[in-house]
Amino acid sequence: MSPVTRDVGVVIVAAGQGTRTGAAELKQFRWVAGKPMLLHSLQTFMQRDDVAVVVCVLPRAYAGDPPPWIFQCDTDRLLVAAGGRERGDSVVAGLADMPPEVQVVVVHDAARPFVDAATIARTIDAARAGNGAVAALPLHDTLKRVDDGRRITATIDRDALWRAQTPQAFPRAMIERAYIEARRDGIHATDDAALCERLGLSVVCVPGSERAFKITTEEDFARAESLPLP
Repeated sequence: MSPVTRDVGVVIVAAGQGTRTGAAELKQFRWVAGKPMLLHSLQTFMQRDDVAVVVCVLPRAYAGDPPPWIFQCDTDRLLVAAGGRERGDSVVAGLADMPPEVQVVVVHDAARPFVDAATIARTIDAARAGNGAVAALPLHDTLKRVDDGRRITATIDRDALWRAQTPQAFPRAMIERAYIEARRDGIHATDDAALCERLGLSVVCVPGSERAFKITTEEDFARAESLPLP
């Protein structure tokens, strides 16, 4: 059996301050479902044999002295980078650490600790086909547009709307070009795919997972603790 080519690089964005939980401890370092939040996704990505490197982008104050539990993985494939002021700055820091053999880049938010292997595979497969790929879920709720007084002004057709998640995966040349041109044009985005979309590049949605919800509030932590084991 021929060895697997390690050509995938992963950027896990974990440089936020997590202020909306109201806790003193950084959200991405808090324990949830038996381990620190960041460690969940770090170990999940490390399970793939084609992953060459996982770059964990931490707040600058922690990048030089990360918590010791972060090394509970294949340390030969782990790098730690210092994040920037904006999310995009942190992604760029992760991209800068990609070794030459990386051809597919996956970007994932540490605040989504329960990403599953099947979702990761779908995004990477789509990126290998030359597309940007966003894990996403179709909307089922009715959407209303409201004015400043919360008066309903319109009902939005939901048939073509999806909720974007991470991971998002891209051919390396695509995401590097997107960030180079975004910085040149002074564009900031909270979603990596949006930077590719603005250039007219091909970006597709692949099925995500309801388990990969974003942990933002204390209520989200409670929900996470109540999830059954996969």
